[in-house]
Amino acid sequence: MAERRYLGEFEHFVLATALRLGRGYGTELIRELETCTGRQVQGGALYATLDRLESKGYLISEMGPPDPQRGGRPKRFVRVTPEGLRALADQREAFLRVWNGMEARFEDA
Repeated sequence: MAERRYLGEFEHFVLATALRLGRGYGTELIRELETCTGRQVQGGALYATLDRLESKGYLISEMGPPDPQRGGRPKRFVRVTPEGLRALADQREAFLRVWNGMEARFEDA
């Protein structure tokens, strides 16, 4: 079996959320992550994770135009790369293999 680099839990959430949004930026990602996970997300944790995912080749980022509502600062938009999509698919397959047949355990609980 080929060696795979699995994503950490928060990396997985961030990458999947970026994929869901298509081309998102920090505030959108935080809002969507909080809605989907029910957890509070700190901007620092998000941006550190975005940097890590980009260094792995799973995301690319680009700066948008200056935004007057942000005091002229641009937004950083991110998109998932084909490698990032593969990492998500690999992780999903691994989760499905691990969970295969476990439904009965939940019914018994």
